[in-house]
Amino acid sequence: MVIETNSDGRTGALILAAGKGTRMHSERPKVLQTILGEPMLAHVLRAIDPVCPQGLVVLGHKAEEVQTTLDLPDARIVTQKQQLGTGHAVQCAWPNIERQSWKRCVVVNGDAPLVQVQTIQDLLCKVENAGAALGFLSIEPQNPAGYGRVVRNAQGRVTAIVEAKDFSEREHGPDAGEVNAGIYVLDVARIGPLLDRLSNANAQNEYYLTDLIDMATAAGETIVALNAGQDPSLLGVNTPSELVACEELLRSRLVRQWLDQGVLVRSPEQVRIGALVQLTPGAEICGPCTLTGKTSVAEGAVVSEYCWLHDATVGAGARVYPFSHLERADVGDLCAVGPYARLRPGTCLHRGAKIGNFVETKKAVLGPDSKANHLSYLGDCELGSGVNIGAGTITCNYDGANKHRTDIGDGVFIGSNSALVAPVHIGDNALVGAGSTITKDVPAKTLAVARVRQKNLALKQKAKDHDHG
Repeated sequence: MVIETNSDGRTGALILAAGKGTRMHSERPKVLQTILGEPMLAHVLRAIDPVCPQGLVVLGHKAEEVQTTLDLPDARIVTQKQQLGTGHAVQCAWPNIERQSWKRCVVVNGDAPLVQVQTIQDLLCKVENAGAALGFLSIEPQNPAGYGRVVRNAQGRVTAIVEAKDFSEREHGPDAGEVNAGIYVLDVARIGPLLDRLSNANAQNEYYLTDLIDMATAAGETIVALNAGQDPSLLGVNTPSELVACEELLRSRLVRQWLDQGVLVRSPEQVRIGALVQLTPGAEICGPCTLTGKTSVAEGAVVSEYCWLHDATVGAGARVYPFSHLERADVGDLCAVGPYARLRPGTCLHRGAKIGNFVETKKAVLGPDSKANHLSYLGDCELGSGVNIGAGTITCNYDGANKHRTDIGDGVFIGSNSALVAPVHIGDNALVGAGSTITKDVPAKTLAVARVRQKNLALKQKAKDHDHG
């Protein structure tokens, strides 16, 4: 059975993302801690999107920073001014939920970045089939310490979830190690009346959402739990060690997926590939390296060892050599980059262009088959086709107040150690002599030489040092 969550608008989503995350020991809100280059909350939003594209998000600690980073519209935000627990967060959002006319609401913690769409669908199906008022995901981790325990009766029915600090085997029975994963499905009409009855009479003086299980059981409602076994990916992130462990789980999962789809990933244990990266079968990625953001690598392209790519595109048959750094740059088909190259935002290499070792570019467009092979800086410039940039060339794009452009036509040859002081235009098939400082436009098919005439002067004989023996 598949719940058609989008077609009838009957299923909504609520993401709890208000907490500070004290145990992360960071001023950054916990949900903005990154997993493979993306905030944790972004991963959760992506998993929830097929369930409810406009789901609500409860924010509290540094709410404005979280909203701005994730670009969340005001209509999706619920503010929890005081962080008094998960139950209180849902209470804050409940008026908004009721206005949505949802039949059921999926509640997910914002620090569960590895939750997957299929898992949520499976839980929705179990709740729907059982006609339950409430359902939740449970797991049996190897180390359940710190997680709320699932309590079942002799018939195996769920009767309660007890927070770790409040759990007692004398009161609740043997600890089976089954814990709450923090993902719920609530029947809005049947759970709503129970929310106002939540109490903070516990060790933390907080309103626990988990208390709804005990209350719903007492009210004669059906509660179901979907046990995911030992799947560690469903646990939330509360500490730096858990963050790193979670990131490693996702990293290895994504690498395996790309290998299965025909991407050659060498030294896979040293390759980091973000969740939004797109790779084409036949591409080759060599570890150690990192690809994040909306990076894409086409068929036949090779990304070599020790490279870092973020929001970059690498065309078919292109080669990125070791120790290169690409950010928001487009590398066309059959291009070559590096080694030791840095392509900054706005760089665009057309087919067959080359950026060599120790070359830095920024807002630079290189036409087909143009090349800058050594030790140069190209900023705020556009090169035509077949241009050769000699070693040590600089486009002087900044005058201390403003940035200016350099335009270089087709077939131009720029001699080594030249400085092109923008704004300046170099015409087609012109040649700039080595060591020139160009401050005026150079017409097409012209040789430009701008340097002091060489003089060879005789050296004066140095006086011999006295011998003080």
